[in-house]
Amino acid sequence: MLQLNKQKSKGRDFLYPKKPSGRLYNYRKWVSFVLLVVLFSFPFLKFNGEQLVLLNFLERKFVFIGLIFTPQDFFLFALAMLIFIVFIVSFTVVFGRLWCGWLCPQTIFMEMVFRKIEYWIEGDANKQKKLDAEPWNRKKIFKKGIKHLIFLIISFAIANTFLAYIIGSDVLIRIMTEPIRLHVSGFASIWLFTFIFYMVFAYVREVVCTVICPYGRLQGVLLDNQSLVVAYDFTRGEPRGKIQRQNEVPQTGDCVDCNLCVQVCPTGIDIRKGTQLECVNCTACIDACNDVMLKIGKPKNLIGFYNQDFITTRKPYKIGLKPYAYAAVLVVVLMVFSSLIYKREVIQTTVLRASGTLYQPKGTNKTSNLYNAELTNKTNKTIKFRFKPQSDEDEIDFIQKADVLPKEGSAHLTFFLIRKNNSIKKYKTDVVFEVISDGKVLSRATTSFFAQPE
Repeated sequence: MLQLNKQKSKGRDFLYPKKPSGRLYNYRKWVSFVLLVVLFSFPFLKFNGEQLVLLNFLERKFVFIGLIFTPQDFFLFALAMLIFIVFIVSFTVVFGRLWCGWLCPQTIFMEMVFRKIEYWIEGDANKQKKLDAEPWNRKKIFKKGIKHLIFLIISFAIANTFLAYIIGSDVLIRIMTEPIRLHVSGFASIWLFTFIFYMVFAYVREVVCTVICPYGRLQGVLLDNQSLVVAYDFTRGEPRGKIQRQNEVPQTGDCVDCNLCVQVCPTGIDIRKGTQLECVNCTACIDACNDVMLKIGKPKNLIGFYNQDFITTRKPYKIGLKPYAYAAVLVVVLMVFSSLIYKREVIQTTVLRASGTLYQPKGTNKTSNLYNAELTNKTNKTIKFRFKPQSDEDEIDFIQKADVLPKEGSAHLTFFLIRKNNSIKKYKTDVVFEVISDGKVLSRATTSFFAQPE
């Protein structure tokens, strides 16, 4: 029956999934709607003068809800990636591949945008197969042309949104409004990504989930007998068979072998064969099976969210130790990350002694060390500042001075720190510098001071 859901065309088996419906599908539509609104709005919404989310790898600038991260914050980026990986692992151990069917942008765009347009223009699965089998005529050219034109327009919108996250919405608007000759590379990038997204959603489709995406293979390593996945309850459904007439011996299993679960599957698998890496947990098969069960007077959820232990031994669902261990690691890393974010300074100050220099006598009763300082502004506002030692007994003699930090810029200082000899007790001591603006200490930096004690 799987072949009835496919039609071979030029070496590629294109799937024609039946239009899904049901309670879980309605929930998915609302989740998808919210995520699409978030996806398309975040690059164009401003907070503290910056777009909500920016991932500008070209200029090494990252913005998350008003917080600007610079290359000096790379350790925070690495920690955030670690948090994301641990979260995916712990989520998969408990809920299987639920992310793919409900939250992944590929599935949301494919099933909730492009597939809906296809149903609207060409009809359900049987009508689509019939249209593709027809010779080219005026009706087929019109429907295919309209469909692919809309696909191209939506791909253009997705490409622009994608670039807004990468280069910034302000830059994107300039590319769109100013002459092309001023933004040849940007204009070419928009159309390159438009073509890529168009090919993905018009032709590659479910191959992204079943072949290209590594997450499907990862779940095979992470899943265990306690993981919740979309599964067929074979102990209840087998042996399967057609609905019996009144005078015939009834079947012992609830599955009537209608194959609707196969026909609605967007990746073309038969869930009754067990957990498969191609399953994206979209729950379309659950809705289809529940509809049949209601019609024949059988209990729902012949296909549902189950773990393997429940299906085989009827043990009630219980979270194992492994998810708790992953969750504990996740909580610890989140606490460390939150602490670092809380302590993060808006100005990063680095002070180093000038290389190749020793301490120098300054008059008869003072000693000086030469330093270089680099101040980095992590905000989108210009900051006037004063650079001073924390101890009032120390003095600074500037060689190169600055008192203004440009937004998202830096300033370089070169100076002598002068200390009285009678306050020098050790050859090497710590010295702390402060960056002050409007009476508030924005940053501190600690380095070493060398001098021969008296």
